Amino acid sequence: MKTQAYQVTCPAPREVWNRLLKSYPKALISQTPVWIDCICAMGGYEDASRLYETSEGKQLVLPMVRRKNLPKALTSEASLSRGWGMGGIVAPGAVQAEDVAVVLEDLAGRSVLCTSIRPNLLNSKAWATARIPAGVLAIPHLHHVLNLESGFKLVWAKRFDGTRRRNVRKAERSRLVVECDTTGKLVPVFYDLYLRWTDRRAQERHLPLLLARWLARRRDPLRKFQLVSREFGEACRIWVAWLDGQPAAASILLIHGENSSYWRGASDKELAGPTRANDLLQRLMIEDACRAGCRYYDMGESGGVPSLMHFKSKFGALPHHFTEYRLESLPITSVQEWFHGYAKRIEEQLIRAGRRK
Repeated sequence: MKTQAYQVTCPAPREVWNRLLKSYPKALISQTPVWIDCICAMGGYEDASRLYETSEGKQLVLPMVRRKNLPKALTSEASLSRGWGMGGIVAPGAVQAEDVAVVLEDLAGRSVLCTSIRPNLLNSKAWATARIPAGVLAIPHLHHVLNLESGFKLVWAKRFDGTRRRNVRKAERSRLVVECDTTGKLVPVFYDLYLRWTDRRAQERHLPLLLARWLARRRDPLRKFQLVSREFGEACRIWVAWLDGQPAAASILLIHGENSSYWRGASDKELAGPTRANDLLQRLMIEDACRAGCRYYDMGESGGVPSLMHFKSKFGALPHHFTEYRLESLPITSVQEWFHGYAKRIEEQLIRAGRRK
């Protein structure tokens, strides 16, 4: 059965997009036009956002980017590209299953090599109950989200695990000094910790340091964080815990309306571990999000990693399952999975070789 008639405008007009965001309480910072501008400013992508206007007068926006300088049949589109968070539909009030059906019907009829959508996990029910066209791949993901609606006092008392509260108190009694900045001044501090964390992880796994650093810079270049910090200002809050003048841990908190996100974090294990600096930063960011009026604190994708899931759950964050949808004219995902498996085998061989040295 075909959905109702609709018209599409690409790219979506910014005035309509911003108006819809104001009436959409579940909007994420990654669903804003400025976030799309940051992705495009990094190079390689252009704005491919789509405005849908149905026959009933309803307007929807799908934030999306497209690979530049490629023929349509060979290009890919994403809502959003890897490493840039979630996209999905922006709708007045709330996203409905029929909204999802309109968007997927449109995308399924286009001759693009690959289109991927990682929808806002707060709308997972609408996507799960929508009519999905045949041939659309469904890829499961897992995030951990902390509900802040009861306020920080209750979150601290009822949702933080007892061990986590003790760790925070230990950190508060230590020599740690915490700084929060919204000007971008602390971006280099965070990035240095990120590269040091990369080095330590490579050493632990007996991987080449140069390769690990190259991959880290390629995945998350310094300019990415500089752009987001500059463009979002007060909405991008970089927290650093210092121990005797040395950065022990750093985290980035993003805030948009009712939603907050723990975007990135990095630490020096030797300094942060004994002082529980990471626990202290989480406590302060969660309190900050509550103070800003946020209802949710997204701790990010957990990837089935037990230690990561355990860490998040101890703050009261609960698992939220959601699905990424892909439409492909060629089996791109199957090829990616093969390469991922091949790279994993190479990594395991390097680890074994390193251990034998």
